[in-house]
Amino acid sequence: MKTIDIFYQGERLNEIDHLEAAATDTLGAIKALLIQKHGTAPDALLFIEDGEEPLDDVLALDAIAGPTGAKLHLHRCRRVEVDVTFAGETVTHSFAPGVTVAHIKLWAAERKFCMTREEAGEHLLQISGTHERPAPGTHIGTLATCPVCRIAFDLIPDERVNGTTTYGAREAA
Repeated sequence: MKTIDIFYQGERLNEIDHLEAAATDTLGAIKALLIQKHGTAPDALLFIEDGEEPLDDVLALDAIAGPTGAKLHLHRCRRVEVDVTFAGETVTHSFAPGVTVAHIKLWAAERKFCMTREEAGEHLLQISGTHERPAPGTHIGTLATCPVCRIAFDLIPDERVNGTTTYGAREAA
């Protein structure tokens, strides 16, 4: 029997977790397993990473898996409202909870604030009012919980001194 690696994040699941499942297992069965394993509410939805709509429970895992497996997200929110502020201007958009921080940063920097790809690469998202800068692969749903389903970021320069971020240098000091 062929198995597929599943890497997943979810509401109140801050770390990436892993499990293996049969290629023929339905997404509904996988969702039920994750709900039971993590004590998540039974109305949670399953999303594929960077996908916009919840996955259909009747699909088999092999229908959505790639060569390295499947990246999934389990969340009660169908959408997460995201505010990004840069240079005093705030833009807002609704994303599925499995969308990554990297995807949101590119949307804000390039599409909304008209940065070039190079300029966007020199910025990062920081949770508003904190010093927390989530990793690019973090699913937005790990940062927002139901029923609020909202998160706010500041788009800030990734300041570098001799190739090292000043943020990282301050942390090391």
